[in-house]
This record gives sequence, C-alpha cells and structure tokens, in this order.
Amino acid sequence: MANYKKSLSLVKGHLDKGESIQASVFGAYETENGAVRHGVFVATEKRLVFFAKKLLLGYNLETFAYKRLSSIEQSKGAMWHAITVFASGNKTKMKFIRKGNVTQLVQFVNSKLVHNGQDSSQATPSNGGGIPSQIQGLAALKDKGILTDKEFLSKKSELLAKM
Repeated sequence: MANYKKSLSLVKGHLDKGESIQASVFGAYETENGAVRHGVFVATEKRLVFFAKKLLLGYNLETFAYKRLSSIEQSKGAMWHAITVFASGNKTKMKFIRKGNVTQLVQFVNSKLVHNGQDSSQATPSNGGGIPSQIQGLAALKDKGILTDKEFLSKKSELLAKM
C-alpha cells in the first residue's frame, strides 16, 4: 500500500498524453467483490480514476468516463469524508478520506457530468415546460435507471422548493 503522494505519482503513469490531475483524494475504496483498497481517486479532464498500489506487486486501476456517471455525492463523518459515485444503476464508494480536497473533487466531477444529453457546463435552466415538466423529465430518467430513487427525490425537492 502506497501513501497519498506516492499514489499520485504512480497514477500519472496511467493517464493519457495531455491528461492531468485536476483534483484528488486518498482513502479506502470498496471494490465490487467487497475488497477494500487504499488508494487515490483522481479527477482529470476526461475521467474519474481510482488507483491503488498492491502490497507487493501490481496495482488496481478503475476508470469512470464522465458520460457514464449520473451523480456524485459526498458525506462527512467525525474524522473522515466519503464519496459515492453513481453510474447506470451501479455505485462505487471511497470512504475514510482524510487527504486531498473532497469538495474540489466533487465540484469538478459535477461540472463534467452529462445530464439529458447536454454537458452540464453548457446546460441552461429550462423554463419551457416549467417545474412540473422538469420533474416529469427527472422521473423518466429514474425509470431508465439513470437516476437513483434518492437522486430523483433530492432533485424533485429542489425543484418544488422553487415553486
């Protein structure tokens, strides 16, 4: 297991030419088979990358293209932070984050997410159908598995508060 600085150095060797780290955190990553790996989540211009050095030889590397992500959430405990990433009905979590800038990483990833076929950095609020129409659109995304129930309810509450 490598430390934060060493992990950042090692993950750079797996990035594409011209790709750079925009934000990063170090913590415990839960893999699909239930294993926990200590490593870094890095956000680049193109993707979110998890990298962990194995104890003796090798590494774990998992990438998440922004176009496949539906949302990212952050939470904070007494001594640590956590990030949960949602992608097409699946979720990935990094917990016990004590190093790096969680807020910066979450904000950067949110700026890269694609919603309704539009890059969120280019999206503008739509008043075409009003708030009820927007809620119907969110319900359709939930029905397609793009949004989780929790994400849907959160966005619905935000919209209803604007009425």
